[in-house]
Amino acid sequence: MIEELMLRIVLAEDSVLLREGLVGLMERFGHQVVAAVGSADELTEAVAAHEPDIVVTDVRMPPGFSDEGLRAAIALRRRRPGLPILVLSQYIQRSYAEDLLDSSDGTGVGYLLKERIGHVEEFVDAVHRVAEGGTVVDPEVVRQLIRHRRDPLARLTAREQEVLALMAEGKSNASIAAAMVVSEGTVSKHFGSILTKLDLSLDDTTNRRVLAVLAYLRGRPGVETA
Repeated sequence: MIEELMLRIVLAEDSVLLREGLVGLMERFGHQVVAAVGSADELTEAVAAHEPDIVVTDVRMPPGFSDEGLRAAIALRRRRPGLPILVLSQYIQRSYAEDLLDSSDGTGVGYLLKERIGHVEEFVDAVHRVAEGGTVVDPEVVRQLIRHRRDPLARLTAREQEVLALMAEGKSNASIAAAMVVSEGTVSKHFGSILTKLDLSLDDTTNRRVLAVLAYLRGRPGVETA
């Protein structure tokens, strides 16, 4: 349950109103925002000073308002592999999601549109999943990418694509089964078929779900802004 987990969070957002709103939201659910900053440089300094459980950052930050927040997040992952990072974006841009997922081993990362913050419990749940090593991709990003199918994903059936899309949203097998109104065993069978068709031959120590999601994202042409 979301109230059982207490996280130390570094938050980076240049909009003062949104930043303060996020601080209040995180504290409402029992988390501690150890630093709330407004630039990429301040983000880097705050992580070094506080060693948080997770970083939540905007993509576009001062001074250039392009992708400074994302670049800072990726650099932080290089220095501290496995540092959970949740990136928030105003627009859908596949390159941002790909760059973030490529950092470290692709675990403990998330890419969400800012509009998801309004779905409070879902947003807080996404923060928790990323902090615990999960991978969360915004469902709208998933839907946009589905519309531009390319090989090797063309080999997947419609049901397998649906399973992979739900995985990209960070859902568990149980949640996928509930959403599709099938058994968990059926979801597992679909996942095994997905791995085979995407040529993912992996040992037990590899995060197969994350690699499947990475293959899913890379199998689509670029998506810039919605």
